[in-house]
Amino acid sequence: MNTPALQAKAASALDMTGLEFSRGADDLPVARVGDLVFAMVSGRDGQHFLVSAWRVARPLSELKRDDFYSHHGAVADEAEFQARMFEQAEHSRELRALARPTVRMNCSTPWGPSQGATVYAEGIVSHTTAGHGGFKLSNECNVKIHPMLRCAGGWYEEDAAWAAIALAYPNLFTGYERKCADRTIRDSWPDAWEAIFGRPLAPGESQEKDRRAFEREHAGDWIVISALRSEQHAGMTEVIATIDGARAADAQERRYLVPSDEYEVGRFRFVIDPARHAAYDGSSSFINWQARVISP
Repeated sequence: MNTPALQAKAASALDMTGLEFSRGADDLPVARVGDLVFAMVSGRDGQHFLVSAWRVARPLSELKRDDFYSHHGAVADEAEFQARMFEQAEHSRELRALARPTVRMNCSTPWGPSQGATVYAEGIVSHTTAGHGGFKLSNECNVKIHPMLRCAGGWYEEDAAWAAIALAYPNLFTGYERKCADRTIRDSWPDAWEAIFGRPLAPGESQEKDRRAFEREHAGDWIVISALRSEQHAGMTEVIATIDGARAADAQERRYLVPSDEYEVGRFRFVIDPARHAAYDGSSSFINWQARVISP
């Protein structure tokens, strides 16, 4: 399940009174929720990210950035960090109330032999394996999954497909998990989400729907598929672009020079503006272009 530092590790977390905030040894905002510790760390261009570690017993005031190893995406500021921690604490409290039992089951899954199982309800079991995992639903439980999200055979992998189960059986999941499931369905299966909830998703509400809009808007444009800082032209980024950003072996490729302070991939990919970005046929920093440039 694509949820940050949750499930079994968070199941032992305390109720809301177990939430503790402090400043770390590096002056980072830090927090403890049960067996988990979190920090807000700085990145490039003023960005901040949420990181965590499990079973770190030292006082929060002694923790440094190197103590954290799991990454959970961006946070805007310290206020959002604190809000995420309250959400995590509530999620942990709800997990304790659900009291999902863990068992051993000798069975095969699409991802390999089961190494552990968590029972959500009769006929709804989550399996972990050496490399991946997911849910197995009985036939009786699987028929309650919406037809547009239903997986034949009742196997639902943990990265995205699991969200269909949370939608069909909300009482078996925490509020945070239901929030993640809703986001996952909007991002991955916007047509199903719109059919289920009876309204269109607006721009910014679905990554997949926004990607389709981007592709429609830039159909026929040159879109960057590779980029690196130019060794021949200071302050410029050399890029390789194809029509529609195609990566097929027979796709026509062109090189351009883009000012490095302008080159930013963005949510999808960088679109070449032929009126502003110069086509380039000179010496290349791309290894696979060097032979082409010097060939007769």
